[in-house]
Amino acid sequence: MRLFIGIPLSPEVVDALAGLSQSLRSTEDGFRWSSPQSWHITLQFLGETSETTYACLLAHLKEVSSPEFQVHIDGTGFFDRAGIFFAGVSDSPELAQLQKQIVAATVQCGFVAEDRPFHPHITLARAKGGARTRVLRQLKTKIKGNERFPAFTAREFLLYEAFLGSGGSRYEIRERFPLAVR
Repeated sequence: MRLFIGIPLSPEVVDALAGLSQSLRSTEDGFRWSSPQSWHITLQFLGETSETTYACLLAHLKEVSSPEFQVHIDGTGFFDRAGIFFAGVSDSPELAQLQKQIVAATVQCGFVAEDRPFHPHITLARAKGGARTRVLRQLKTKIKGNERFPAFTAREFLLYEAFLGSGGSRYEIRERFPLAVR
């Protein structure tokens, strides 16, 4: 099974991002737009995972202890080399601490921590094919830069299973891990 860990978004944030996404997309824009039902903030991508490792993962993720915290969506941006259009997430001490705890828990089950910095975001679209530079440039001209999104309270993190398909990825929730109420 192909797994990752993430924070689900509030319905209000999904609605706001869906409004933006809908206003920017067109049928021939050169992007594969993510489904609002799939939006999340990735804390760690795990990849292919065996049943044995899955059991280890559950045991260690249950030990992660973090309070609920506010998440602020911080405008939009692009990862140009990867061809990704995203909604940024403000880094906070609570979010950074949760992500570090999750990585520490997964390392105990044989997963390797990424060596690049954690950049929390919500992937809204990916450029298709080889014309990334052109389609990114076109989308950048449509972005006003004054997008505002509601904040929300992170109340849990989820273990997702990803299913890859020709129409994009589909995600199913495997486990829920509640955060402590303050």
